[in-house]
Amino acid sequence: MAWLEAQLFASGLPVEALMEKAALAVVARLRQEDCWGRLQRNGAVVLAGPGHNGGDGLVVARELQLAGIAVRIWSPFEHPKPLTDAHRRHARWLGIHELDHPPDPVDGAVWIDALFGIGQRRPLEPELASLLEERRLQRRQHGAAGGLIAIDVPSGLCADSGRPLGSSAACADLTCCIGLIKRGLVQDSALAWVGQLERLDLALPATLLAQLPQATPLLLQPADAADAPCPALPAAAGKYARGRLLVVAGSEAYRGAAGLCLQGASASGCGSLRAALPRAVAEQLWQHQPHVVVDAALASSPDGGLELAGLAGLQRLDALVLGPGLGPGPGPDAEPAWQHLQELRALLLLDADGLNRLAGAGEERTLAWLRGRGGPTWITPHSAEFNRLFPALSGLEPLEAAAEAAVASGCSVLLKGARSVIAAPDGRRWQLGQAEAAAARTGLGDVLAGYAGGRAAAAIAAGTAADGALLAAAALEHAVASLEAVRRRGAGGATAAAVAIALGERFSRTEEKW
Repeated sequence: MAWLEAQLFASGLPVEALMEKAALAVVARLRQEDCWGRLQRNGAVVLAGPGHNGGDGLVVARELQLAGIAVRIWSPFEHPKPLTDAHRRHARWLGIHELDHPPDPVDGAVWIDALFGIGQRRPLEPELASLLEERRLQRRQHGAAGGLIAIDVPSGLCADSGRPLGSSAACADLTCCIGLIKRGLVQDSALAWVGQLERLDLALPATLLAQLPQATPLLLQPADAADAPCPALPAAAGKYARGRLLVVAGSEAYRGAAGLCLQGASASGCGSLRAALPRAVAEQLWQHQPHVVVDAALASSPDGGLELAGLAGLQRLDALVLGPGLGPGPGPDAEPAWQHLQELRALLLLDADGLNRLAGAGEERTLAWLRGRGGPTWITPHSAEFNRLFPALSGLEPLEAAAEAAVASGCSVLLKGARSVIAAPDGRRWQLGQAEAAAARTGLGDVLAGYAGGRAAAAIAAGTAADGALLAAAALEHAVASLEAVRRRGAGGATAAAVAIALGERFSRTEEKW
C-alpha cells in the first residue's frame, strides 16, 4: 500500500485528496447501522496521532461533528505533520472539544484509533500502551459500551507481521483497512487485536494494481469461492476420465482418519476412488462407503502405524493422498515404498504422518527427496509438522516460511493455521481471509487432504494443471464449507463429517455452474 501511495503522489494526486478520500470512506462505514447507533448514543473520542493516520482521524471527527455526533479529540503530540496540524486547527475552529488529558479507559464513547498507521515501527510509549491495555481490560471485563474502532491498523500492531511491536496494542472491535488489506492483520497472531476486519475500497486504478509483483499475496475471501477453478469435463466423461485417486490413510491407532479422508475425497467429484487401508478398516469399508475400491488391506506395525510394504497399483493414477492417521513409521531411508512414491508421475499430496515420516529423514534428505519427485507434489502441514520438515524456516512469518519452503522443495505448500497460507514454487502466494474457529477440530485436516487430492485428480484428468492455485481454491472451499456447517448446525454441529457434507453440496453447485 505504501508503494501504491507513492505512485499516486508521484502522478500528481495531492496528499490532501487521498486523505479526504480515505477518511470519507471510513465515515461511510461508520454510518452503517451497527456503528451509527452506538455513535449517536455514546459519542466518539478520536485518538489522533501526529502523522497522516491522525489526519484521517481528524477528518472523521469533523464529519461526525457535522452529522451531530458528540465528538472529542485527544491528540497529545506536539509536532504533527503540516496537513494533520491544519485539520486539527480546523477542528478547533468547528468547536470540537479537545481533551487536555488522556480519556478515561471506562469512557462509554466509541474510541476511534487514528494514532499510527502502516508506518509505525516502534513500540508504543509506556503511557499510551498502558492506556490502551486498560481500555482492553475494561472492555473484556465490564463490556464498555463504545468499544474501539481502528483506522487502517490498530496502534501498536505491526502491519506486516501482525505482532504487537511492544508488550501490547490497541484491541479493536472493528478495523477499517484502507485500500488494501495489510497482510499482518490476517495473521494468526493479529486476530486477537484486529476484531472484525473490513477493507474500505478506494477505487484504486486497475493499471496500478496490475503492476504489483506476482509474489504479492492474494487474500481469499468466501465470496471468491464462486470463482474457484473447476475442470471442464466432457459430457461423456466416464469415471476414469473424472479423476483417479488413491488414498493411503488410517492405522490401528487412528482408524477414523481413513474414513474422513475418503469422505473429503468423495465430496470432490473425482470419478474413481481407491484406498489402501489398515485391515480392520478395509474389512468394514463396504458398509459405509461402498463406492470406494479397496486396493490393499495393509498390515500394522507393533507400535500401531500403517506399514506401506503392500502398496501396489500406483501406475494408473492421477493423484495419491498419503498421510492422514498413518501413525508412526519409517521414512525414505528405511521403507522401499518411498522409492515408488518418489518415482510416481501422479500428483502426490503428503499430509499429517506422511509428512512426519518424511521429516524423520532430516531436512537435507527431505528436501532432496521432494526435489527428486517424478510428478507434482502438494504438502499440507500445520505449524508443528512444518517445523519438523523445515527447521531452518521455523522462525519466519507464515507467508515467508511457506514461500521459502515452496521454492526450496519444488512443492506447493499449504501451511495450515487459523488463516492458512498457500505458496507455489513460482512465488505466488495466497492467504485465507476468513475461517470458522468452531470447526477447528480433530479430523478437519483429514477431510481437507482427501478433498484437495480429489480436486487435483479431476483437474489432471481434464488436462488442467494441478498447481498452487488449485490447492488454494481447495483450501478456500474447505473454509467456506466450515462456515456453512456452523451456519446450518451451530458451533457444536460443525464436525469434520458435517464439513465433508457441506463440501460435497458446494462442489456440486460449482460443477453445475461450470
